[in-house]
Amino acid sequence: MNVFVIISLILIVVGIIALLYSLIYLNRQKTLAQFNVDMTHEKRFDLANVLHVLNGVFSSEKEDIEGKFVAAGFYDVKLAKYYMPMKYIVLCIGAGVIFLLHTWLQFSTNTFIVLEAVFLIAVLIGPDSYLASRAKSLRKAISQKLPYMLDLMAVCVQTGMTIEAAISYLSQEFGAFDKDLSHLLRKVDERARLVGLEQSLQELYERVPTDEIRSFVMTLNQSLQYGSSIYSVLTTLSADIREVQLLHVEEKIGQLSAKMSIPLIVFIMVPIVILIAAPGVMRMMQNANF
Repeated sequence: MNVFVIISLILIVVGIIALLYSLIYLNRQKTLAQFNVDMTHEKRFDLANVLHVLNGVFSSEKEDIEGKFVAAGFYDVKLAKYYMPMKYIVLCIGAGVIFLLHTWLQFSTNTFIVLEAVFLIAVLIGPDSYLASRAKSLRKAISQKLPYMLDLMAVCVQTGMTIEAAISYLSQEFGAFDKDLSHLLRKVDERARLVGLEQSLQELYERVPTDEIRSFVMTLNQSLQYGSSIYSVLTTLSADIREVQLLHVEEKIGQLSAKMSIPLIVFIMVPIVILIAAPGVMRMMQNANF
């Protein structure tokens, strides 16, 4: 048990020191930023070096973590570099606390192993699962709002804007009420200025791999390639996407009757059968006793 106590204390102390240092560093950086103090050329053992080492040892590339944050709707990726270090700081502190509880409360070894396993899974998998769930919900929300964006884009094109100018204009206008579409169009606009519109649209589908975005990318690229009317293409695509979404809603409504059959049988039919059969069964038991 003495070994367990020493290990737990070491884990807790290391985790608390790293956490306090991170908080102090962030507070100091915020205070210095208020006075416009530049700390980029200061040579010292700072948190950035520690975070770089930890991210290189324990995690994937920085771009992968930032990509997860952006896909989940967290577009300010400044805190992404603290994601993996904070995860392992919490892991150290939690593991140390469980060691101490195991030592002081003297619960069984099986309980200790189960607690450690559950905590390990929760810390290592929980945050990533949350980001993946948010990313999936965000892709679905963007796909549902795509027809409205296409209608506005078609109006911009009809007024004489090019498709590039329409994307740039809408990326600014959407910022007031829809940050997701604003960020999506802003990335397309930035990449279009560097690699061209076709490549930027293909990268858009890689970031948001849904059927609606694929239809948008393929249709717009085809229109740009063959020179067809973009306005008619956008309006037709918007109507088609709305029709497909309506069919999905009707399909879900049609499935409700089948899904309701299970609770209907379990919570209504079974109690009715019991209520009908119970008096007869009770009479038979009374007659058998006599």
